[in-house]
Amino acid sequence: MATLSRQEVEQRLKGLAGWTLDGDAIRKQFTFADFAAAIAFVNRLAPEADAADHHPDILINYKRVTLTYSTHSEGGLTTKDFDGAATADRVA
Repeated sequence: MATLSRQEVEQRLKGLAGWTLDGDAIRKQFTFADFAAAIAFVNRLAPEADAADHHPDILINYKRVTLTYSTHSEGGLTTKDFDGAATADRVA
């Protein structure tokens, strides 16, 4: 799978609310009512990520969950990352 050009990345980011470019990755922080809700979100996202065979880096800080997507095997951003971001937004 080919990495996306800078122009393609910027165009795709316009369609994702709250996602930002961070080097060769995209990142978003989600905030939930409490720790249990944050964990429930991660538990809903996990099977979706497994089914897509593409997994975000996940950081949980109490009621905040930060997701970072990058296709490490390709050395940058691919369509898989943006599909994962859209799935995370839907699951949230």
